[in-house]
Amino acid sequence: MASVPLTGSERRLPLGANDLGPTAPDERVEISVILRRANDLGPRLARGERSEPHLSREAFAARYGATTADADAVTAFARSHGLEVIERDLARRTLRLAGQASQVSQAFGVDLRRIETPTGVFRGRVGAILLPEELAGVVQAVLGLDNRPQARTHHRLFRPDAARAAAPVSYTPPQVAALYEFPAGAGAGETIAIVELGGGYSSADLSAYFAGLGVSPAPNVSAVSVDGAQNAPTGSADGPDGEVMLDIEVAGAVAPGVAIAVYFAPNTDAGFVDAVTTAAHDTTRKPSVISISWGGAESEWTSQAMTALDQAIAAAGAMGVTVCVASGDDGSSDGVTDGGDHVDFPASSPHALACGGTSLRAAGGAISSETVWNDGSQGGAGGGGVSAQFTIPAWQNGLTATSSAGARQALAMRGVPDVSGDADPETGYQVRVDGQDTVIGGTSAVAPLWSGLIARINANLGRSVGFVNASLYAETAAFNDIVSGNNGDFEATTGWDACTGLGSPKGAALQTALGQ
Repeated sequence: MASVPLTGSERRLPLGANDLGPTAPDERVEISVILRRANDLGPRLARGERSEPHLSREAFAARYGATTADADAVTAFARSHGLEVIERDLARRTLRLAGQASQVSQAFGVDLRRIETPTGVFRGRVGAILLPEELAGVVQAVLGLDNRPQARTHHRLFRPDAARAAAPVSYTPPQVAALYEFPAGAGAGETIAIVELGGGYSSADLSAYFAGLGVSPAPNVSAVSVDGAQNAPTGSADGPDGEVMLDIEVAGAVAPGVAIAVYFAPNTDAGFVDAVTTAAHDTTRKPSVISISWGGAESEWTSQAMTALDQAIAAAGAMGVTVCVASGDDGSSDGVTDGGDHVDFPASSPHALACGGTSLRAAGGAISSETVWNDGSQGGAGGGGVSAQFTIPAWQNGLTATSSAGARQALAMRGVPDVSGDADPETGYQVRVDGQDTVIGGTSAVAPLWSGLIARINANLGRSVGFVNASLYAETAAFNDIVSGNNGDFEATTGWDACTGLGSPKGAALQTALGQ
C-alpha cells in the first residue's frame, strides 16, 4: 500500500539533544488524529469576519464536524494495525488511538526514539509522518507521537531587587480592574474555561484568597480531565501551580459571578489541542471565554499542530467563544537564542485575542503611567512581533511595526499582540499559591484579566461577543494607548504596535463599543 507524507508533520531534534535509542516496543502510546471538516469554514468564518449569529455547538458540529465516513476509514486503518480507538468525537474531529510503540511506528511510518534534553527525556521522532494514500486529505494532523513538553507558562514571580530605581507596587485584581474602568457587574451566568498543561490548585487556597478579597460567594471552580491529566498541585509557586492559581484568582476576582472550568491536559501538542477543542465544544459547561496562558515560539511547533490549534480557536470564535492568549514573557525573541525575532503561539493565531504586557502605576485611584513591560532585572518583557506562520488578517491591514531603531515596516503577516494589560512583576498581582501569599506578573495575568472583562461584558449585554478582534481594531478610542518603551527589537508608538497592541482596556468604553 503506497504511503504519502502528512503535510506539516516534519519534526527535528532540538539542538543539543542526545538520542538514547529506540522507544521500548511495548511502551503504550496514545495519539490524537485530527480529521478534516465536513464543510470548509470558508474565508469569512476563517478570518473571524462574521455577519451571521454565532452557531450553537450542536449546529456547528452538524455542519463543520468530521463525517462518519472519514472517522470509519481511520478507525478501520487503526484496527488493521492493532490500534485501539479509545475516543471518537466527530464534533471535535478527533479520534484518540492507543497501542504499543511498535504498532504505532508501523502504522505511521515513524521511528520513535528516546530523546534527552537539558529539561528531561521524551519520546521523539525525526522526519514526516506517513499515511496511506486513501487517507491523504482525510487526516489533517497526527499529534502525540512526539511527547516533548510543547509549551511553557507565561508567569513571573516578583523577586526583590534593591537596584530598581522605582519602588515596586502590587495590586489586587479588582484594583487593576478599577484602574482599567471595567464595567459594573460580576459576569453572572458566564463560564470561563482555563487551559492548564500541568500543576494544580488547592480549593482551600482559593477559598482563603477570595474571602480575603471580600468576594462572597466565591466563584465555582471545577477541574476537567483531558487525556487523563488531573488537578495535581506540585507544591511550588515557581512551577505550574503559580500559573494555575494566578489564572483562576485573577479571572475569578474580576468576574466573581462566573463559573470557572479548569481543563487539565498533558503538556504535549496533542494535549494542548485536545484541551482547547474539549473546552470549545463542551455542551455541558458551555464556556463563553477560554483563557490560555501557555505557549511556545512558533519555531518550536510543527506546522500540522499549529494548523490544528488555530482551527480549534477559529471554531471557538464561530460558536461565540472568545479565546484570550498570553503573548509571552521573553520580549521580541520569545526566548529563542538564534538572534532573530519570534512570536509565541497560540497567541499568534489570527483567531486568538493576543494579550501583551505593560508596567502599570497609579496615583489617586487612576493610572499615572503605563509603559511597555521590559524589566531586565526581573528577566522578562512582553512578547510581541510579527508571525512567520500566519498571513495578515484583514483587520490589521495598513498597520506597521516600528523597530527600536525607529524603522517602520508595513505588516505583511499577523502582528502580535492585539491588546495588553499589567504584566510587570514589579507592578504585579497579589495572589495566593500553595498556602503562601505572593506577587506574580507576566502576560499570564493578562489573559485571565481580559477573560474576566469579556465575561462581564457578555453578562451585561446578555449575549456572547465571541471573536472580537475585528471590532476592537475599529474602536481604538476604547484603549489606553501605550507610547513608551520597547520589548527588545520593537518600539511602542501611537496606535497599534508590536509591544502592546492597541493598548490596555478602557473597560466600560469597550462594552459600549461591543454592544452596538
